[in-house]
Parts: sequence; structure tokens; C-alpha cells
Amino acid sequence: MAKTPTAPTISIGIKEADRKKIADGLSHLLADTYTLYLTTHNFHWNVTGPMFTSLHTMFMTQYTELWNAVDPIAERIRSLGYPAPGSYGQFGKLSSLADAPAKPPKALDMVRILVDGHEAVARTARGVFPLADKASDEPTADLLTQRLTVHEQAAWMLRSLLE
Repeated sequence: MAKTPTAPTISIGIKEADRKKIADGLSHLLADTYTLYLTTHNFHWNVTGPMFTSLHTMFMTQYTELWNAVDPIAERIRSLGYPAPGSYGQFGKLSSLADAPAKPPKALDMVRILVDGHEAVARTARGVFPLADKASDEPTADLLTQRLTVHEQAAWMLRSLLE
């Protein structure tokens, strides 16, 4: 009878329980990031009005950045030894963001929704940071620092359109 292969032990200097907590937090961050990506791309397609060109371009820059962020987050989860969520159902359960409105809102309402979204993702990232810090998980801390920088800056730029 053939032996069933066992998964290799992960020995990266982070305890199993800490890796699990960090991976769970990163799974929420991944879901939030993907949800914000979808909303931003939706708004890029559906924005109208006198600010069309500037918002269309800004939204494209933001959704491209978000799209490029999901892979490093998912790969960090995998590096910690856990499967990354990847279905709409999983993202819907894990995300702290609401889905995009079924009917496209007015341009400035889109901006408000995206401000709220970027701030929510920043809060999610910030919530994982103490777990990574306590476990001396520098790669995750670095990833979170990068994500916080992006989301706080995007929220500021979007907020400036509302003044």
C-alpha cells in the first residue's frame, strides 16, 4: 500500500497559531482589496458628468493598483501555509465593504463610496499589523505598511475632490 504524502512542516520562525491569525487577517484584507477593486472598476465604467475624464482616469489608476495588490496579499497568505480565499462567496463573507450599488450613483457619490472603501481597507490592514508585529513577521508588516500608505493616500486624494 502506497504511503499518502504528508504536507511539509513549515518552519519559518513564526508559530503555527500566529501564522493562522495573520493569514486570517490577511484573508480579510484580500477580500476587502478585491471588493474595492471591483467597485472602483465598476465606477470607472459607469462614471458620467462634467468630471468624467478626470474621474475615469483616476479610477483606472486606482483599480489597476488594487488589481496589482491582490496577488502579493494572496501569496503572503500562501507563504504562511494557508490557502488564500478566491471566490466571490468567500470574499463576500470576509469583506467589511459593501458590494457596489446595483445602479451607478452620481459621480461625487462614487467618490464618497471610494473614500469610505479606502478608509475601511486601511482599518483592516491596521488591524492585522499588531499580529504581524507581535510574531516578528516582517514581510507581512512590510506588506501592510505599503498597503496602508496606498489606501490612506487614495482616500486623501478622493476626499480632496469633495471639498
